[in-house]
Amino acid sequence: MNAQSLGSLRTGWSATLDDCALSGGWTPEGNEFAVADAAGGVSVFDGKRGDLIWGKKNVHDGGALATSVHPSKSKFATTGQDGRLIIWNLLEPDTEKIIDIGTGWAENVSWSPDGSLIATSLSKTVYVYSASGEEVWRTSDHQSTVSTIAWTNKGELATACYGQVQFLDGVSGNLIQKLEWKGSLVSIALSNDSDVVACGSQDNSVHFWRRSSGKDSKMSGYPFKPSALSFNKKGTLLATGGSEAATVWNFEGDGPEGTSPLELDYHADAITSLLFSNHSNRLLSGCRNGTVVLWEINSNNTQAKLGVGQVADTVAELYWRPDDRAVAALDRQGGVTVWRI
Repeated sequence: MNAQSLGSLRTGWSATLDDCALSGGWTPEGNEFAVADAAGGVSVFDGKRGDLIWGKKNVHDGGALATSVHPSKSKFATTGQDGRLIIWNLLEPDTEKIIDIGTGWAENVSWSPDGSLIATSLSKTVYVYSASGEEVWRTSDHQSTVSTIAWTNKGELATACYGQVQFLDGVSGNLIQKLEWKGSLVSIALSNDSDVVACGSQDNSVHFWRRSSGKDSKMSGYPFKPSALSFNKKGTLLATGGSEAATVWNFEGDGPEGTSPLELDYHADAITSLLFSNHSNRLLSGCRNGTVVLWEINSNNTQAKLGVGQVADTVAELYWRPDDRAVAALDRQGGVTVWRI
């Protein structure tokens, strides 16, 4: 099936990789888009026209797993099932650094907000390196495999695994805060001020904490595992997957406890990816059957459906271009689809 679009999602460009398109990212100016696939390949496309700038196959034995683009420089990083972290030159197929972390899957990778550090995880250990690839610190006190990591805007590194979320000092690795809960945490989203941390759980719930007070709460009743989570820029709205509808919780005032969420009901299959835009309350949602929807969440907590797109298979990830004037979708058949807005 070719990519299709209606409404505000206007056809841009598309490409097809050798295997499932797993992860990617736009460069800071939106001029390039990098993507890694399940066959272990890495590709960089012209962000405006879709021309392939360069591509390399089999760079990660067993397959690539995660991608992170540097916030200001022409470089990005990938990790894979081979236990490697590779830092790439964005504009040409040269590696700046190849780090053999260890045996196992290096499942996560993320540049710090200022681009001075890069974090990854393998099994129960989190590693942080300098931008040039020298190890800065590591921590192995997680009680299970680290499922996900995220940087706060304050330069802390948040990690989630079974039973806990930790906040670590990005420079030293020292423990700042530990939030505990009995359950397997599989996804994480942080509010803009880093005070609220929300995690999807294996038991089909979303658990969240307010760091300033230590209070926690749970949103339950989802039919599926809510692996897709996204806060809006202000940190007042949290979109969650876990069903065929995207559920939006309002954190303003005393919410979301005791309030009813906004249900964005259009998809015919389970939500697999959610992402608020960089500058507004527009939300992208993607699902298992390849449908992508662009929503506008209004200040009075109502919604409007602005556009619908269709890709060939399950939506793996969604990415807003930094200027919010284009979006990219990755799908399980290896498709890379870009729409203009």
